Amino acid sequence: MIGRLTGVIAEKTPPQVVIDVAGVGYEVDVPMSTFFNLGALGERAVLLTHLVVREDAHQLFGFLTHEERATFRQLIKISGIGPKMALGLLSGLSVAELAQAVSRQEAGRLTKVPGIGKKTAERLLLELKGKLGPDLALPATVASDAQADILQALVALGYSEKDAAAALKALPPDVGVSEGIKLALKKLS
Repeated sequence: MIGRLTGVIAEKTPPQVVIDVAGVGYEVDVPMSTFFNLGALGERAVLLTHLVVREDAHQLFGFLTHEERATFRQLIKISGIGPKMALGLLSGLSVAELAQAVSRQEAGRLTKVPGIGKKTAERLLLELKGKLGPDLALPATVASDAQADILQALVALGYSEKDAAAALKALPPDVGVSEGIKLALKKLS
């Protein structure tokens, strides 16, 4: 099993990259979130990988984070969800957005991803319920993208998600991201 690749980015053609590892080029399919966060050609990259072996092909899938790879592995366990569809889901939604959609049972959010119909979305919601770790889902108090960004910034600064969510409740609902972070930090200190 190939678990990780460390090398130089030799080619980038969405959704695939070629990573040169000591003279061997590995073709790796990646979600678009990983694709856009990789460096430019010639730069060093580290990808966590998942190898899928089929009788007609060996496919390598790469991810920048452990959460993305773990979510990919959960998705491909579901009947009717193959690696390409799982990659499409992770390209259309971040891991946190997917976890939030599952925790809130929002099938409509999943059907916005190309290739995901209503029945597939409902099966995903059913199969993934409780499997995407509570730490990945945004709290129910998050009402907008700005509030989600504020929450993520506070967590990145080292505050617990519980404390960050409590500070978020005290903010005006239409506050901007930078102003919201300032106000939340004042509340937390």
